[in-house]
Parts: sequence; structure tokens; C-alpha cells
Amino acid sequence: MRALAGLGAALMLTAPAGGPALADTGAATGKDTTPLAAQYTVPTATMIRIAPTVSAVETIALDPPAAPEEPAMRSLGNGIASYYGRRFHGRPTASGERFDMNGLTAAHRTLPFGSKVRVTNPRTGKSVVVRINDRGPFSGKRTIDLSRAAAEEIGLIRAGHGRVELELFEE
Repeated sequence: MRALAGLGAALMLTAPAGGPALADTGAATGKDTTPLAAQYTVPTATMIRIAPTVSAVETIALDPPAAPEEPAMRSLGNGIASYYGRRFHGRPTASGERFDMNGLTAAHRTLPFGSKVRVTNPRTGKSVVVRINDRGPFSGKRTIDLSRAAAEEIGLIRAGHGRVELELFEE
């Protein structure tokens, strides 16, 4: 207990003698009643906005980028297209890959494997781009055999075959 009393006395001796007490409003003494914290200016951080510099290269007015050019196309004429699907799904094609009736592929007698051909149904006006990955067709006067998905894109499923226009993408 004596230790606590000594501690209290020491704290009182270190308190400022002339300063107002916490409860003192200063009205009776005529002293300034501004809170102690407000009497001192507290340094604040100043926000500096740094504007990015623009290089001479960026200030040159450039023409807007040109629209991508249409790839070169060569007409292969027109002919009859049919499609093959479920019966051949998963079987190997002449190129060695497995036939996927849901892919956009086709069989052609002479075009190199990997060639891309735009096939257009003139009756519907719809087109599809297919990749040649098989050989055929080998029956009738057909020019190209499409995968089921490609035939569906241009509206040949119901009839099973139809006249088409072919264009080869030249690279």
C-alpha cells in the first residue's frame, strides 16, 4: 500500500504545475480554453499528384488501325454437298485423325489436308468454313462431304444434300 502511495505522489510531482486541470474550463481564470491538441499544428501528409509524361512518340497522331484484310479466296465453283455423321463418328479419317461429326470438317477428293474451304448454301445464304481432313465423296456427283455440324450450319440436314458454292482460303 505504501508503494502505491509513493507512486501517486511521484505522479503528482511530475504533473505541470501551471496547466489547467482536465475539469477546469478556464472561465474563472480567464485562461485560454482551447484544447491542448488544437494549440499545436500537426503535420499532415501532402498529396502530390504526379502527372505522367507523354513521350513524343505518343503525341504523334496515328491513323486508326486498318480493318483486317479479307483473306484471299479462290472460287472452286459449285457442286453437290452431302454429310456424314453418326455411322463414321470416331473412325479414323484419311488424314489419320478421328472423325468428329460435331467438328467443322469435310472430305474432298483432291484438296490438301488442312485446306480451309468456305461452303455456302445459296438457297439459305448461310456459309461455314471447314477444314479438309478426309478423302471423298466417292458416290454420285457429289463434290464435298461435310461433317454433320457443318451441314447443320448451312441448312443441309433435312434434305441430306444440296447445291453449294465452294471457295478455298489461300494462304
